[in-house]
Amino acid sequence: MLAPGLRRGPGLGTLEKIRVARGYAASGCCGGTRGARPLGEGSPSSCSYHSSRLGSPSLRPAGTTARCALQSGGGHDQTHEGALEAKSFASNAAGVELAAAAEAPAYGAGSIQVLEGLEPVRKRPGMYIGSTGRRGLHHLLYEVLDNSIDEVQTGNASVIKVEIVESTGWVTVSDDGRGIPVDVHPQTGKTALETVLTVLHAGGKFGAEDSAYTTTGGLHGVGLSVVNALSESLKVKVRRGGLEYRQEYARGCPLTTVGEGDSVRRSAAKGSGLTSGTGTEVSFKPDAEIFTGGVNMEPSVINARLKELAFLNPGVTILFRSAKTEEEMSAVEWVEHSHKGGLVEYVESKTKGSKTMHKPFLLSKMVDGIYVEIALQWSADQFSDTIVSYVNNVKTVDGGTHVDGLKGALTRTINTLARKYKLLKGEMPNLSGEYVRDGLTAVMQVKISQPEFEGQTKAKLGSQEATRAVSTCVSDTLVEKFDMSPEILNNIVGKCLQAQKAADAARKAREMVRRKSVLKSSTLPGKLADCISRDSSESELFIVEGDSAGGSTKQARDRRFQAVLPLRGKILNIEKTDEATLLKNQELSNLILAIGLGSRRGLSIDKLRYGRVIILTDADVDGSHIQMLLMTFLFRYAKELFEKGHVYIGVPPLYKVQPNADRGSRKGSFYCFSDADLAEKTRSMKEGSYTLQRFKGLGEMMPGQLWDTTLDPSTRTLKRLTVEDAALASETIAVLMGNKVGPRREMILQESSKLESIQELDI
Repeated sequence: MLAPGLRRGPGLGTLEKIRVARGYAASGCCGGTRGARPLGEGSPSSCSYHSSRLGSPSLRPAGTTARCALQSGGGHDQTHEGALEAKSFASNAAGVELAAAAEAPAYGAGSIQVLEGLEPVRKRPGMYIGSTGRRGLHHLLYEVLDNSIDEVQTGNASVIKVEIVESTGWVTVSDDGRGIPVDVHPQTGKTALETVLTVLHAGGKFGAEDSAYTTTGGLHGVGLSVVNALSESLKVKVRRGGLEYRQEYARGCPLTTVGEGDSVRRSAAKGSGLTSGTGTEVSFKPDAEIFTGGVNMEPSVINARLKELAFLNPGVTILFRSAKTEEEMSAVEWVEHSHKGGLVEYVESKTKGSKTMHKPFLLSKMVDGIYVEIALQWSADQFSDTIVSYVNNVKTVDGGTHVDGLKGALTRTINTLARKYKLLKGEMPNLSGEYVRDGLTAVMQVKISQPEFEGQTKAKLGSQEATRAVSTCVSDTLVEKFDMSPEILNNIVGKCLQAQKAADAARKAREMVRRKSVLKSSTLPGKLADCISRDSSESELFIVEGDSAGGSTKQARDRRFQAVLPLRGKILNIEKTDEATLLKNQELSNLILAIGLGSRRGLSIDKLRYGRVIILTDADVDGSHIQMLLMTFLFRYAKELFEKGHVYIGVPPLYKVQPNADRGSRKGSFYCFSDADLAEKTRSMKEGSYTLQRFKGLGEMMPGQLWDTTLDPSTRTLKRLTVEDAALASETIAVLMGNKVGPRREMILQESSKLESIQELDI
C-alpha cells in the first residue's frame, strides 16, 4: 500500500532519453506522441514542429512539399533543430531536400496560422490545463467544481454532487445554484449557456463592477469551454425558471440547440438530492485523443479534493460516489463531506495523533478588500512545518505571495513578542523562520477579487498585495492571541530554541562527516560499488538490502552506469528521531554521501551523483518495510528528490516459469511478478508441463536472471515515485511511521475496508 500523497508513476522500461531510432520517430516527431511507426506514414501535419516551420497543408504554396527531411532516409538520429540546419546536411540527399522544402515557401501573411474558437485548446492543451497527464485530467473536473463552489460562495448553492463512472471515464458534477443563464447573449448572438461552453474568456468572473461574482476560482474564464474542448462528449442540464434546458457537445462542437425540441423539459428537483428547482449539471467524458495515458480519474484523489472544499466552505454539503459501471451506480452509497468547523477542523484533522501544544488559533481579517483566514497549531512532537494554502478555494501547491506573507509575519511577530516577554534576552540572536515554524501546521485561504496566478493551473499566487494583507492579518491578530495566552507563547518559543539547539548539533555532526569524506570516489562508503560514468543524467544507484543481494546485483549490473549500495538490515526510522541522531547513523550517513545529498538545509539537487535512486528490495513484507523506511528518510531529508522525479522502486519477479520442453535452456522461460500474473500466464498451460521457481529474495537469483528482470533498461519495470500532494504525503508518513498507534490503526482499517480481496494488498 503506497502512502497517500505519494504516487507511483507508470513502469519505465528504458533509460529516460528521447531517442529517434533510424526509420522510426518517437516522442511526437512525425509519428505522434505515443508509440512509434515508420516515418513517412503519418500525415505531414502530424509533426507540430515541422508543421509550424514548413506551413500547414492549407497555407502551403502549391507544388511545395511539407515532408520532413527526416523522412527521406537520412539523418534520422539528429534532433529537429539540428535537422533544420541545412548546411550540416550539405553532403547528403536529406540535406538537399530539407533545404528545398524550407526555402521554397515565401514567408508572408499566409504563413501565419490563426486558430479560432476552441481550436487553440485542442492544439495546445498544456497551455490551459498544465499537462495532458494525470494532473491535467483531474484539472478538468476541478474547473467544473470551481464553478459550483463559486455559487456556494455567493450564497446561491449549498449542495454539490459528483459522480464518476470508472469504466467509461464519465464524470458528472451538479449543484443547486442559480443555473447558467440561457437567454441570448448580446455580443455573441448565442445563448449564454452555449457562449460559456464555446467561447474562451466568456463568463461572469472577470472582476467588473457588475460581475456576478466577487471572488472566484475560475479566474481565467476558460473553465467550461476548456473542459468542453478537451472532452469527447459533454452534456449539460440547466434548471432555471421552472424549466430544464439540455444541450450536448462532441469535442467542443454543439450537437443540439438550446431551446428547441427535447432540449427543454419541465424541471423537477424532487428526488434529485438537491434543495432547489434551480441548478446546473455538467457531464463529460475526457477525450482519449488528448489524454493518451487514459481518461479514468482516480476516485481517491477526487474524494480528497472534495474533502478540502468542504473544509474551506463550512456551509456546503458535497456528496460523492463512484462505480465501475453506470448500472452499479445506484447501489453505491454517497460519501458526504460537510465540515462546519472550517479551517480549525481542517488543522485538527492534520494534527490528529500529534502532541499538540494548544488549541488551533483562528486568524481572520479583511485588509483592503482581501479576506484572509488562517488556522495555526504547533505540535511538540513534529519537527518540520506543514503549510497548506488556497486562493479562492484553489489549492496553491507551489505557495506564492500569500505564503511568503505568512512566513515573514510569523517570524517578525514571534521574535517581537519573545523580546517583549524576555524570552529572548540581551545578546541572544533572533529566531530564524525555519525554527519559528518548527512543528507548525497551518491552513490558510485568501479571497481576492482579481488574483494573479502563474499559469492556468493556478499553482502559485503572484499578487503582491496578498503579501501585505496576510502580513497585516497575522501581525494584528496573533499578537492578541499571545497577549491573552502568554504561556502558549512561552512553550512555542521554548520549542523554537530547542530546534535551534538541535540544528547546531546537526551542523557539528555534518562538519564531522565532511572531515571524514569530501564526497570523492576515493572516500565514498566502502560498500558502494560505484559506476564508471560521472554523468548523473544517465547513472543510477540501486539501494539493496544486505550483502547477499548486494553481491548478486554487483555481478549483474552494467558497471558503466549502474552503482550498487548494500544496506545492513533495516535503517533507522527517522520519523522518530532528530537530524543530529540521523547523521550519527552510519548507514544513513553512507546513503547521504553516496547520493551526494550534503546537508538538509544546504541541499542542492544539481549536485546529485545519480539521476535515478532506485530502491530494490525483496518482494516480501520485510522488503516493503525497508522500502517505507527509505522513502520516509528520503522524503523528510530531501523531498526535492520526489518533486524532481529522481526516486524509483525496482520491481523484482516472484516466479520463474520454465516449460519442460525447453528445460536446460533460457528459451521459452518467463517471469511473473505477482500471483495474479502467474495465474494469467499459466492459464493455458497444462499442469505438470512446466517447472515453477519461487524467488524468496534477490540474493538467490542468478546474476543473469537479475539482469534480465530488474536491471536491464530494455526489459525491467521501474515505478517512479512522485509527490502529488506534499502536505497529504507528510501527514500520511507521520501517521504510518510516527509514535502514535491509534491513528495508524485507524488508517489501516479504513484503507483495508476499500479492498475487495487480500490480493489487492500492495505488499
